[in-house]
Amino acid sequence: MIKVELKDNLITIKGHAGYDDKGKDIVCASVSSIVITTINGIIEINPDAIDYSDLDNEIIIRKLKEDETVNKLLNNMILLLENLEKDYKDYIKIIRR
Repeated sequence: MIKVELKDNLITIKGHAGYDDKGKDIVCASVSSIVITTINGIIEINPDAIDYSDLDNEIIIRKLKEDETVNKLLNNMILLLENLEKDYKDYIKIIRR
C-alpha cells in the first residue's frame, strides 16, 4: 500500500501499491506521475519554494516558502491523490496529521 502522510509543511509518500506486478501497476504509475509532475512544476516556477528527497521507496516534499502558486499546485496534487484513493482504497491511503 502507498501511504501519503500530510503534516504541516511536509508531505511523505512511501510504499508500493501492490495493485499489479512491477511495471504493470497503474496505481504506482499514477502516484508517481502526479507527484513528479507536481514537483517539476513547482521547481520550474519557484525552485526555492520546496525541498524534496527521492529515495528508493519514499518521496519527501518540504514546503520552504509560502507561495500562492506553489500552494495551488500542492493542493491539486493532494486532490488528485485523494481521487485516486477513492477508486483504489486498498492500495493508497492518505493520512492527515
